[in-house]
Amino acid sequence: MIAKLAKTCTLRISPDKLNFILCDKLANGGVSMWCELEQENFFNEFQMEGVSAENNEIYLELTSENLSRALKTAQNARALKIKLTNKHFPCLTVSVELLSMSSSSRIVTHDIPIKVIPRKLWKDLQEPVVPDPDVSIYLPVLKTMKSVVEKMKNISNHLVIEANLDGELNLKIETELVCVTTHFKDLGNPPLASESTHEDRNVEHMAEVHIDIRKLLQFLAGQQVNPTKALCNIVNNKMVHFDLLHEDVSLQYFIPALS
Repeated sequence: MIAKLAKTCTLRISPDKLNFILCDKLANGGVSMWCELEQENFFNEFQMEGVSAENNEIYLELTSENLSRALKTAQNARALKIKLTNKHFPCLTVSVELLSMSSSSRIVTHDIPIKVIPRKLWKDLQEPVVPDPDVSIYLPVLKTMKSVVEKMKNISNHLVIEANLDGELNLKIETELVCVTTHFKDLGNPPLASESTHEDRNVEHMAEVHIDIRKLLQFLAGQQVNPTKALCNIVNNKMVHFDLLHEDVSLQYFIPALS
């Protein structure tokens, strides 16, 4: 999933969590991502030592596809070990113990080149602050949404996402020749969103954001399985924030409005 969303990303390792981070503000048109895994849900044994006791973290930059490819070889493995090594240059070494026909095992090792990120740059890699949304709404089935957006991309590079507190979400494109809107109804809004600051607001009032359609398609293409929870938060004319939960993995993805 991460490899589809970001060519290179930062892996943050701390004693209880692993995070995959993208906050390449300019190069990605401001797209940012924060993906979180609780390490105890994935590893039987976990040992890490950060820079110091009070900064017990490690930040690494890596090519996501390299890690994804290495882990794919471990699908039927007896054991998998990931460790930080130095082989003339820093590596994330993935050792996969595979069972062979003769019941003896063989070890396959992948050395993934990485960059260790110095502490002075950590401040740019913190969890993004989520501004209060004007509308928060549950997303439709992502596969359906993806096929709609794919068709719209043939007509326009820009798209407007609009939603209200009455469970309605619209995807709109407009060119000089044509205007196309897809309507999703009865999606539901999370309870907090409907009750909090919006008590005096018309629930049918639409909040909207104008975004690059390719950024949205890249996000939807990265979703291989429909998540347990999928939420869309719109900050009017500023950004759209997607908040997904896949069993043990949470993903936040931010797409800024086009200026």
